[in-house]
Amino acid sequence: MTDTTLPAQRTSADTTVFAIIFAVSFCHLLNDMMQSLLAAIYPMLKQNYGLDFKQIGFLTLTFQVTASLLQPIVGTYTDKRPMPYSLPVGMAFSLVGLGLLSVATHYAMLLAGAAFIGIGSSIFHPESSRVARLASGGRHGLAQSFFQVGGNFGTALGPLLAAFIVLPRGQQSIAWFSAAALIGMIVLYQVGNWYQRYRKANANRPAASKQLKLPRGKVAMSLIILTLLVFSKNIYLASISSYYTFYVIHKFGISVQQSQMMLFLFLGAAAVGTIVGGPIGDKIGTKAVIWFSILGVLPFTLIMPYADLFWTGVLTVLIGLILSSAFPAIVVFAQELVPGRVGMIAGIFFGFAFGMAGIAAAVLGFVADNKGIDYVYMICSFLPFLGLLTIFLPSMKEVRGEQA
Repeated sequence: MTDTTLPAQRTSADTTVFAIIFAVSFCHLLNDMMQSLLAAIYPMLKQNYGLDFKQIGFLTLTFQVTASLLQPIVGTYTDKRPMPYSLPVGMAFSLVGLGLLSVATHYAMLLAGAAFIGIGSSIFHPESSRVARLASGGRHGLAQSFFQVGGNFGTALGPLLAAFIVLPRGQQSIAWFSAAALIGMIVLYQVGNWYQRYRKANANRPAASKQLKLPRGKVAMSLIILTLLVFSKNIYLASISSYYTFYVIHKFGISVQQSQMMLFLFLGAAAVGTIVGGPIGDKIGTKAVIWFSILGVLPFTLIMPYADLFWTGVLTVLIGLILSSAFPAIVVFAQELVPGRVGMIAGIFFGFAFGMAGIAAAVLGFVADNKGIDYVYMICSFLPFLGLLTIFLPSMKEVRGEQA
């Protein structure tokens, strides 16, 4: 992708620029692959450093909170002052985080590495989500799905890479993934060039209206509900990404590599659910997708704590597929609720909600230490009941001001 690959006439807001959507999706894959690598090597770190579940939870908390605290701030700032070249800077922070993880000699260095990766994520997500929306040509659900599925596939790759590269070769091999960060920086620099040209080509277009179509109180309540829905989804996902390998090893006595493969199945299913959810939301409505995703997964989460090894694998695939389909719809719904605040919305839903899930992951670590890992999945199985809050959301016609 060069400066001449995407000429100025392709930067119209009415054109879907798939090259840019795929570019940010690919970099989302790299970004989230590096993130998930941290959680995927938890069993190795637990053994090498003698960590308990509380310390594992605090590693997750450190990563999630650095992203959580900064993402809404970054998103709100860039809504007012777009920063096309902040994207490669975010990837550079992740590169430093990987380097720290690969040479860490004590727990504090592991925390620092997790923090740098979190900061990189906080810079990357708001602006890259904005770029995906700008390149969508109005097909917002499709663009969000493609953007997010890159992250899901990256998250799914982490356990595989840990199982077949890091675990056999040791902690120092984490440094090999610095190459992925460098590739991401190069691609994102080119995306920044397109973003800069887009802004120049559309400088004379009327600014997007920031007029709310609903009363401010109703908008605020709807955002709170959407945040709670993402929160419940992300707590469950955090319980899987942080503790699932320990759960299946403890319950079924399988090897670490087998547990990583089962985690990969879950995360791969989540990636498929993400790419399906957005286009379906464009066709049948985002609220319908949210209903199906959050509540449709409930029977499977309730059954899983009591399933054998085979059915645990089947159920986690179904849970990943259904639960993840809601996220593109939730983001698009929130962006429609608060027009002209793409960065802020991305910061809230990629940052704050994930950060709160990180806090929950730390709490789950305490629960696992005191009550056992099985108990964690028993209590998490009830989280999708929060999907009932969807009934209080307005219809998309109301959100778009198409009816009184």
